[in-house]
Amino acid sequence: MQLELQPILVATSCDSEAVGDRIARGVLEEKLAACVQISGTVRSSYWWQGEIATDTEYLVTMKTDRQLFNKICEVIRRVHPYEVPEIIATEIVAVDEPYARWLRASLQQ
Repeated sequence: MQLELQPILVATSCDSEAVGDRIARGVLEEKLAACVQISGTVRSSYWWQGEIATDTEYLVTMKTDRQLFNKICEVIRRVHPYEVPEIIATEIVAVDEPYARWLRASLQQ
């Protein structure tokens, strides 16, 4: 019995396109994401060690299923250079059925 698809977007940010590529390759090779997008640079400002820091980063967004979130976190932590990488998920509330079928077929079975 196949479980219901629970689509989510997982996002992380990283300091270089090369790291984004390693994350993308890792989750795609393990069939943990159906699609990974690496967006051009974004400017991030955040609290770190008691101070406000500002850096240029790349945003990596992955389309996946909620059941694969913890495995994606493992892959990201394995290759990510940050001490505390951002790894967040956003629930997708609606998906066009043909895209949902492709997403389901593209993920780890």
